[in-house]
Amino acid sequence: MNEDMKKDMKKFNLFSLLLICLLTFTFYSTTNAQQEAMPDNQPKRKNKRFSTRPNLYHELELTPEQRQQIKRVHQNRKPLMNEAQRRVSEAMRNLDRAVYADSIKEGEIAERLKDLQAAQSEVANLRAYTELEVRKILTPEQLIKFRELRRRFNEKRENHENRRKSTTDHSDSNAPGSDFNKPHRKNPND
Repeated sequence: MNEDMKKDMKKFNLFSLLLICLLTFTFYSTTNAQQEAMPDNQPKRKNKRFSTRPNLYHELELTPEQRQQIKRVHQNRKPLMNEAQRRVSEAMRNLDRAVYADSIKEGEIAERLKDLQAAQSEVANLRAYTELEVRKILTPEQLIKFRELRRRFNEKRENHENRRKSTTDHSDSNAPGSDFNKPHRKNPND
């Protein structure tokens, strides 16, 4: 994988993460608003999945008008994003077929790789412009707060990845398959 492709994949992953966060927070706030609108005699359900994540609408103190604007942005982009993600999946399947075909055709593989990169670029483009539209809705104070929340979220994610990586790096050497990459000795007494 060349450096430009690695950079593109990192950007793609960052945009994906940001969009997922925004959609998650939008879902959470909608769920929370529905629960708050429930009569007091009905039990409120606690959604464990989102209990540790901040509610961006609440944290950023978005006005009802801002919430509606963000909702419209996501509604308008959703069909485009679904189609773009469908093209990425299709391009990945086509690349996989070309790589594992009975006969190797490097030209075909290169074409399928270009198709995948174009489809991924389209998804990244849509995500970036969706984020830009949402950013335009925020006030300067909300943007500062959002950047801080995003920084803390990324910090937590990196810490989690580092902990996960360190546990896999120090995995049990007696685990099944742990000697897969170890050189085998002919004589056990060596």
